[in-house]
Amino acid sequence: MSTAPATIFSASVPSAARRGVLLMLLGMLMFSLNDVMGKWLVSTYSVGQVVFIRSVAALIVLAPFLWFGGVKKLVQVERPAMQAARVFMSTAEVFAFYFAVSYLPLADVMTYWLAVPIYVAAISPFVLKEPVGWRRWSAIIVGFIGVVIALEPSAQALTPQALISILGSMTFAAMLLLGRTLRGTPDTTLVFWQIVGAGLAGLVSVSLEWTPVSLRDLFLLGLLGVVAMLAHVLVNRALKLADAATVAPLQYTLLLWAILFGWLVFGDIPRLPMLIGAGFIVASGLFILFREQQLKRQGRIKTAAETVVTGSGD
Repeated sequence: MSTAPATIFSASVPSAARRGVLLMLLGMLMFSLNDVMGKWLVSTYSVGQVVFIRSVAALIVLAPFLWFGGVKKLVQVERPAMQAARVFMSTAEVFAFYFAVSYLPLADVMTYWLAVPIYVAAISPFVLKEPVGWRRWSAIIVGFIGVVIALEPSAQALTPQALISILGSMTFAAMLLLGRTLRGTPDTTLVFWQIVGAGLAGLVSVSLEWTPVSLRDLFLLGLLGVVAMLAHVLVNRALKLADAATVAPLQYTLLLWAILFGWLVFGDIPRLPMLIGAGFIVASGLFILFREQQLKRQGRIKTAAETVVTGSGD
């Protein structure tokens, strides 16, 4: 880990990788701005109304890509039941996130969501039958300890909002696991149904309660969807330009932005238990990431060696 800064900024690193790093950092900033705007807007409008208008704006931005990609790909999907389950989980995650940030500091909510890789690593052996060794299990345990510390379980701190944050991050982990089983589905198809599911849920919600929207807030609500879409594009592009081991750790800059924006915009001062727990979670997540990358490299080397041995025997 100590060599990471040199790896990222060394002149020997290909320019494509450096662009990937910059795009990933920019994508994390865009996600953070999206979170700040979302927290600001849910103080005035219901979560359902924010999600509905955000979804409509995102679909408008996505429409040209869907048109050129072909509508047929949107309706002829693999494993429809699994697709529906993923849409349900993604919708629940969006509502839980905006509900959580309407009550809790951004840094607290982001800490819980950054634990998602830990949940994925813990669940994957049982759902995807992916082996997890003792090193990653140790990191998973450390990560869970961090969640408990950040949650600060007590009669005062163990609030429904904090519990919803934990459940929301777990639904996000479930969505990612379902996404792994749907690798054959194009990204645009996954994103389309994800947005549609959230939009329909938001529509049902606003049919019960609608707050008149000012022109300024309508612009901000629309911008919310555009910024989120742009952030996804930047992250996807970064992952194509640079190795995952290089850019994926940069997702933890979300926590730094959450602390900064939470303090500047909302006056939130980070709690000490949250900062300590976040340290455990970030360290655990980084170890799991680098360990998975190491095992992938070892697997490729082993496969190549077996290929050479088999070829020499011919």
